Amino acid sequence: MTSLADMRKSYEKAALDEQASAPNPLDQFRRWLNEAIESQLPEPSAMTLCTVGSDMRPSSRIVLLKGLDERGLVWYTNYQSRKGKELQGNPYAALQFHWVELERVVRIEGTVSQVEPEMSDAYYQSRPLDSRIGAWASPQSQVIAGRTELVTQAAKYAAQYVLNPPRPPHWGGYRLQADRWEFWQGRPSRLHDRLSYRLDQGQWLRERLAP
Repeated sequence: MTSLADMRKSYEKAALDEQASAPNPLDQFRRWLNEAIESQLPEPSAMTLCTVGSDMRPSSRIVLLKGLDERGLVWYTNYQSRKGKELQGNPYAALQFHWVELERVVRIEGTVSQVEPEMSDAYYQSRPLDSRIGAWASPQSQVIAGRTELVTQAAKYAAQYVLNPPRPPHWGGYRLQADRWEFWQGRPSRLHDRLSYRLDQGQWLRERLAP
């Protein structure tokens, strides 16, 4: 087995400097996200969501970005899951995208709130039928006896709602309104490029961070 301490990789694909980056972090993010999509990376919209519970223990999981605009970044999940309960008690969260093939990382921090019910309704109705039924069948983050319980619940709700299940009241979208962004581009000799954007009196202040 190869020693983990001996594993090395030289990052040489690109650079990131102040002159080439966008003044607004959302524009810079869209630029990098589009490049990740155009490069046909696996799951370019996958992001790590980090929350903190009332016990001050952080937790993380992967969710999928489903929308973004000037108001923030949007994903959908079960409001009664662990992350939902943690966000209810502490609305601050962090997101991270890691596009390994492009040697890039984006970190985002801000406050989280539920999206408008109409927006959750519209996205829910756009999902495949099996996924809509699954939102009813799964008591996310709760202990269950086995997979049979999920299958039984899915069959129950499929029979109840047939082709038109309504959006469960416990399921919908969240939006993170960012006040901090960081863009990381791998560089040789571990002298990586890190550009930080933070809100300062309503304006985005762009700063270079030491790697």
